[in-house]
Amino acid sequence: MSGYRFAVGRLPDEALLSGLAAGDPELAVIFVRRFQRRVFGVAMAVTGDQQLAEDVAQQTFERAWRHAQIYDSRRGSVMTWLTAIAHNLAVDAVRARRTEPVAPEDLEALLDAVTETPERWALADEASAQVRSALAGLPREQARALMMAGVYGMTARQVADAERIPLGTAKTRIRTAMARLRAAVASRERGDHVR
Repeated sequence: MSGYRFAVGRLPDEALLSGLAAGDPELAVIFVRRFQRRVFGVAMAVTGDQQLAEDVAQQTFERAWRHAQIYDSRRGSVMTWLTAIAHNLAVDAVRARRTEPVAPEDLEALLDAVTETPERWALADEASAQVRSALAGLPREQARALMMAGVYGMTARQVADAERIPLGTAKTRIRTAMARLRAAVASRERGDHVR
């Protein structure tokens, strides 16, 4: 680290991200070392597969390098931004591997655990907390339909079949849940929930 005689390990996360974006190999290595455990942890928590988690972690750092210039510190810390990338890539990887939808009876446990997951600590920024809180406040049947469609990528028809309900009801549950989720998050952002 010849070019950096000062304490490189104490550089702010934003400075390391800028170094990564600029192609500085020394700062890039420090950036990866600083965040690799957390990124791998998020990927592992979502995928449950070490090899897939390693692939997701590598893709996360590649994406961070390619998109570093769009990072906005007003929207959250570098850690939050990076772990959100890892989480999204891991979810996509799991979806790509899944050949059959999750059994609806397994969603109950997922909905119960949505506020206390290993990712919660990695993605503990205010926005994700608001979404989790809003999701927990939805009626159970709407939350299930939204999780099936939004998280597991099921179509409204697949949701209807899995829940044994008419297609129109499935569509209404998904649409209503999304509207309530948006309204709840918007309300919290405006501070309406504070008395």
